Amino acid sequence: MGNRLSQIATRTGDAGTTGLGNNQRVSKNSLRIHAMGDVDELNSHIGLLLCEPMPDDVRTLLVEVQHQLFNLGGELSIPGFELLKADAVLALDDALSHHNAALPRLQEFILPAGTRAASQTHICRTVARRAERAVVALGNEEALNDAPRQYLNRLSDLMFVLARVLNRMDGGDDVYWKSERLAQQNATE
Repeated sequence: MGNRLSQIATRTGDAGTTGLGNNQRVSKNSLRIHAMGDVDELNSHIGLLLCEPMPDDVRTLLVEVQHQLFNLGGELSIPGFELLKADAVLALDDALSHHNAALPRLQEFILPAGTRAASQTHICRTVARRAERAVVALGNEEALNDAPRQYLNRLSDLMFVLARVLNRMDGGDDVYWKSERLAQQNATE
């Protein structure tokens, strides 16, 4: 891994480039830097989400996700390096199964709304999708390991499920989209 930061304002990026973990300099507008930035933004949004009340198991899970996202960002910062392991993806699969099992089946689309914690979780979901798209774009141009793309894909799904969990935390529910189809179905019943 490259040098740890001991000075934040280095002025080395004033010309529009930034250093990767292998000391290579690239444009701040490169696909790699976009992917790293989206992962960093996602991690920051999860940090904000952790300010909200939530069940202890969800909090523990999200703290672990933050650590794995840091690994993912580190992997993106060093071309050819692997920090995010396949077992991190499997851990998300397990969390998805666990939390989804306790939820009722969806009958209709839900809005990204409800409690503040659930709404923030939906923001995390959408930023995870953007980060995934950035990683896919980078992977179309350069060789990448599979785990970063898979992790972000699974994480966005998990965030959707956790938003539903958090909406139910104090007896609440999902906020359903008022679709024409559902209105007609309810009118005929």
